[in-house]
Amino acid sequence: MGVLTHASLVEYLLEEAYEVAETIEEGHPDAELQGELGDVLLQVVLHARLAEERGAFTFDDVARGLAAKMVRRNPHVFRPDGTLQDSFPATVAEIEQKWDAVKRAEKPHRTDPFEGIPQALPALARAQKSLDRAQRAGLGLPAGVPVPGSEDELGELLLAVVRSARDGGMDAERALRAAILRYQSDAAPS
Repeated sequence: MGVLTHASLVEYLLEEAYEVAETIEEGHPDAELQGELGDVLLQVVLHARLAEERGAFTFDDVARGLAAKMVRRNPHVFRPDGTLQDSFPATVAEIEQKWDAVKRAEKPHRTDPFEGIPQALPALARAQKSLDRAQRAGLGLPAGVPVPGSEDELGELLLAVVRSARDGGMDAERALRAAILRYQSDAAPS
Protein backbone atom coordinates (compact mmCIF):
# COMPACT_ATOMS: atom_id res chain seq x y z
CA MET A 1 0.00 0.00 0.00
CA GLY A 2 2.98 2.36 0.46
CA VAL A 3 2.93 5.40 2.72
CA LEU A 4 -0.38 5.98 4.48
CA THR A 5 -1.86 9.39 3.79
CA HIS A 6 -5.39 10.71 3.78
CA ALA A 7 -5.25 10.74 -0.02
CA SER A 8 -3.90 7.18 -0.29
CA LEU A 9 -6.72 5.91 1.95
CA VAL A 10 -9.62 7.53 0.06
CA GLU A 11 -10.11 4.63 -2.34
CA TYR A 12 -10.37 2.18 0.58
CA LEU A 13 -12.87 4.35 2.44
CA LEU A 14 -15.07 4.53 -0.66
CA GLU A 15 -14.72 0.80 -1.33
CA GLU A 16 -15.70 -0.06 2.24
CA ALA A 17 -18.70 2.29 2.10
CA TYR A 18 -19.89 0.64 -1.12
CA GLU A 19 -19.47 -2.78 0.51
CA VAL A 20 -21.77 -1.67 3.36
CA ALA A 21 -24.36 -0.51 0.82
CA GLU A 22 -24.11 -3.80 -1.08
CA THR A 23 -24.47 -5.82 2.13
CA ILE A 24 -27.65 -3.92 3.02
CA GLU A 25 -29.13 -3.97 -0.49
CA GLU A 26 -28.51 -7.69 -0.92
CA GLY A 27 -29.99 -8.52 2.49
CA HIS A 28 -26.89 -10.21 3.90
CA PRO A 29 -26.98 -11.41 7.53
CA ASP A 30 -26.48 -8.91 10.34
CA ALA A 31 -23.11 -10.47 11.20
CA GLU A 32 -21.84 -9.55 7.73
CA LEU A 33 -23.22 -6.01 8.06
CA GLN A 34 -21.50 -5.72 11.44
CA GLY A 35 -18.20 -6.71 9.86
CA GLU A 36 -18.58 -4.28 6.97
CA LEU A 37 -19.46 -1.42 9.33
CA GLY A 38 -16.34 -2.30 11.29
CA ASP A 39 -14.31 -1.97 8.09
CA VAL A 40 -15.71 1.55 7.56
CA LEU A 41 -14.98 2.43 11.18
CA LEU A 42 -11.40 1.19 10.71
CA GLN A 43 -11.02 3.69 7.87
CA VAL A 44 -12.26 6.48 10.15
CA VAL A 45 -9.83 5.38 12.86
CA LEU A 46 -6.93 5.35 10.38
CA HIS A 47 -7.72 8.87 9.14
CA ALA A 48 -8.04 10.13 12.71
CA ARG A 49 -4.73 8.48 13.66
CA LEU A 50 -2.97 10.17 10.74
CA ALA A 51 -4.44 13.51 11.85
CA GLU A 52 -3.36 12.85 15.44
CA GLU A 53 0.20 12.20 14.29
CA ARG A 54 0.13 15.63 12.63
CA GLY A 55 -1.27 17.17 15.82
CA ALA A 56 -4.50 18.16 14.06
CA PHE A 57 -7.17 16.18 15.96
CA THR A 58 -7.85 12.79 17.57
CA PHE A 59 -10.49 10.10 17.19
CA ASP A 60 -12.03 11.38 20.46
CA ASP A 61 -12.30 14.84 18.87
CA VAL A 62 -14.14 13.29 15.92
CA ALA A 63 -16.57 11.47 18.25
CA ARG A 64 -17.18 14.55 20.41
CA GLY A 65 -17.73 16.68 17.31
CA LEU A 66 -20.20 14.16 15.93
CA ALA A 67 -22.16 14.06 19.21
CA ALA A 68 -22.32 17.87 19.36
CA LYS A 69 -23.38 18.07 15.70
CA MET A 70 -26.15 15.49 16.20
CA VAL A 71 -27.57 17.48 19.11
CA ARG A 72 -27.17 20.85 17.35
CA ARG A 73 -28.68 19.73 14.04
CA ASN A 74 -31.57 17.78 15.51
CA PRO A 75 -33.37 20.12 17.93
CA HIS A 76 -36.55 18.21 17.14
CA VAL A 77 -34.94 15.16 18.82
CA PHE A 78 -32.49 16.57 21.40
CA ARG A 79 -32.48 19.39 23.92
CA PRO A 80 -29.30 21.51 23.97
CA ASP A 81 -27.99 19.37 26.86
CA GLY A 82 -28.30 16.21 24.73
CA THR A 83 -31.33 14.73 26.46
CA LEU A 84 -34.30 13.66 24.35
CA GLN A 85 -37.20 16.02 23.70
CA ASP A 86 -40.57 15.08 25.19
CA SER A 87 -42.30 15.20 21.80
CA PHE A 88 -41.27 15.11 18.17
CA PRO A 89 -42.52 16.79 14.97
CA ALA A 90 -45.47 15.03 13.40
CA THR A 91 -44.27 14.99 9.80
CA VAL A 92 -41.10 14.50 7.79
CA ALA A 93 -41.70 17.93 6.24
CA GLU A 94 -41.53 19.55 9.70
CA ILE A 95 -38.31 17.69 10.47
CA GLU A 96 -36.80 18.83 7.13
CA GLN A 97 -37.83 22.44 7.85
CA LYS A 98 -36.11 22.35 11.25
CA TRP A 99 -33.04 20.68 9.76
CA ASP A 100 -32.79 23.25 6.98
CA ALA A 101 -33.21 26.13 9.46
CA VAL A 102 -30.38 24.79 11.62
CA LYS A 103 -28.11 24.31 8.58
CA ARG A 104 -28.84 27.89 7.41
CA ALA A 105 -28.04 29.23 10.88
CA GLU A 106 -24.77 27.26 10.99
CA LYS A 107 -23.66 28.32 7.51
CA PRO A 108 -25.29 31.70 6.75
CA HIS A 109 -22.69 32.35 4.03
CA ARG A 110 -24.15 29.50 1.96
CA THR A 111 -26.66 30.93 -0.48
CA ASP A 112 -26.28 28.19 -3.07
CA PRO A 113 -28.58 25.28 -2.18
CA PHE A 114 -26.26 22.91 -4.08
CA GLU A 115 -23.14 23.81 -2.09
CA GLY A 116 -21.81 20.85 -0.16
CA ILE A 117 -23.06 18.16 -2.54
CA PRO A 118 -19.93 16.10 -3.18
CA GLN A 119 -18.74 16.39 -6.77
CA ALA A 120 -17.43 12.82 -6.52
CA LEU A 121 -20.88 11.32 -5.99
CA PRO A 122 -22.02 9.08 -8.83
CA ALA A 123 -24.17 11.09 -11.24
CA LEU A 124 -27.50 9.48 -10.32
CA ALA A 125 -26.98 10.06 -6.60
CA ARG A 126 -25.83 13.62 -7.29
CA ALA A 127 -28.86 14.29 -9.47
CA GLN A 128 -31.23 12.97 -6.79
CA LYS A 129 -29.57 15.06 -4.07
CA SER A 130 -29.58 18.16 -6.28
CA LEU A 131 -33.29 17.80 -7.00
CA ASP A 132 -34.07 17.23 -3.31
CA ARG A 133 -32.14 20.37 -2.37
CA ALA A 134 -33.75 22.41 -5.15
CA GLN A 135 -37.25 21.37 -4.12
CA ARG A 136 -36.62 22.22 -0.46
CA ALA A 137 -35.21 25.61 -1.55
CA GLY A 138 -38.32 26.29 -3.64
CA LEU A 139 -36.40 26.29 -6.94
CA GLY A 140 -37.85 25.15 -10.23
CA LEU A 141 -37.32 21.52 -11.13
CA PRO A 142 -36.48 20.28 -14.62
CA ALA A 143 -39.20 18.62 -16.64
CA GLY A 144 -39.93 15.03 -15.72
CA VAL A 145 -41.03 12.13 -17.88
CA PRO A 146 -43.43 9.30 -17.11
CA VAL A 147 -41.70 6.47 -15.27
CA PRO A 148 -42.67 2.84 -14.77
CA GLY A 149 -44.61 1.80 -11.70
CA SER A 150 -41.81 -0.06 -9.92
CA GLU A 151 -38.13 0.38 -9.13
CA ASP A 152 -37.37 -2.85 -11.01
CA GLU A 153 -38.94 -1.42 -14.16
CA LEU A 154 -37.23 1.93 -13.59
CA GLY A 155 -33.90 0.13 -13.29
CA GLU A 156 -34.52 -1.65 -16.59
CA LEU A 157 -35.39 1.68 -18.25
CA LEU A 158 -32.23 3.33 -16.90
CA LEU A 159 -30.14 0.37 -18.05
CA ALA A 160 -31.71 0.64 -21.53
CA VAL A 161 -30.88 4.37 -21.67
CA VAL A 162 -27.27 3.66 -20.70
CA ARG A 163 -27.05 0.88 -23.29
CA SER A 164 -28.43 3.20 -26.00
CA ALA A 165 -25.96 5.92 -24.99
CA ARG A 166 -23.10 3.41 -25.14
CA ASP A 167 -24.25 2.17 -28.54
CA GLY A 168 -24.24 5.78 -29.72
CA GLY A 169 -20.69 6.34 -28.48
CA MET A 170 -21.77 8.49 -25.53
CA ASP A 171 -20.90 8.25 -21.83
CA ALA A 172 -24.13 8.35 -19.82
CA GLU A 173 -22.37 9.20 -16.54
CA ARG A 174 -20.54 12.14 -18.10
CA ALA A 175 -23.70 13.31 -19.86
CA LEU A 176 -25.71 13.28 -16.63
CA ARG A 177 -22.92 15.06 -14.72
CA ALA A 178 -22.92 17.82 -17.37
CA ALA A 179 -26.73 18.07 -17.24
CA ILE A 180 -26.59 18.42 -13.43
CA LEU A 181 -24.06 21.25 -13.71
CA ARG A 182 -26.23 23.04 -16.28
CA TYR A 183 -29.32 22.60 -14.10
CA GLN A 184 -27.56 23.82 -10.95
CA SER A 185 -26.20 26.83 -12.80
CA ASP A 186 -29.62 27.75 -14.19
CA ALA A 187 -31.57 27.01 -10.98
CA ALA A 188 -29.28 28.55 -8.36
CA PRO A 189 -30.31 31.98 -7.13
CA SER A 190 -27.98 34.73 -8.34
